[in-house]
Amino acid sequence: MAGVDGSLASRLDHLFDKIRRPDGKPYSYEQVAEAIRSQQGVGVTHTYIWRLHKGKSDNPTIKVLIALATFFAVPVTYFLDPQTADDVDEVMDRVALLHDAGVARLAFRAAGLSTPSLETLATMADLARKIEGKAAHNGDEPAEETPEPS
Repeated sequence: MAGVDGSLASRLDHLFDKIRRPDGKPYSYEQVAEAIRSQQGVGVTHTYIWRLHKGKSDNPTIKVLIALATFFAVPVTYFLDPQTADDVDEVMDRVALLHDAGVARLAFRAAGLSTPSLETLATMADLARKIEGKAAHNGDEPAEETPEPS
């Protein structure tokens, strides 16, 4: 789960391990810091993120916690509440089986939506699959990828 000790460092370690770039590679500290600065306007350095991740610093401002939570698409309470961390980690571990960071981010964003909203998202996903020429599936298991035409 979020780390045996529940520390900020272990929770960040879990996020860096499970939330990947679209190409499947882990995010670098530089990429995280740059995205937070440019997309959220929060002044944070890659060195500071490294220090938090390695446990060298452990008392970030709420602004930094919110920025990290936003970047990794988790609730800020992930860093503060053990139950939230466990719940999010359980979902994250299941989503990690999909090996697709884009799908994981979409799943986290959809968490808590009403049934009609989830049905709308499913319909949109089916439409996107059709547009891209991917095989339809029933949603009970990951869809098999349709090879790209050569």
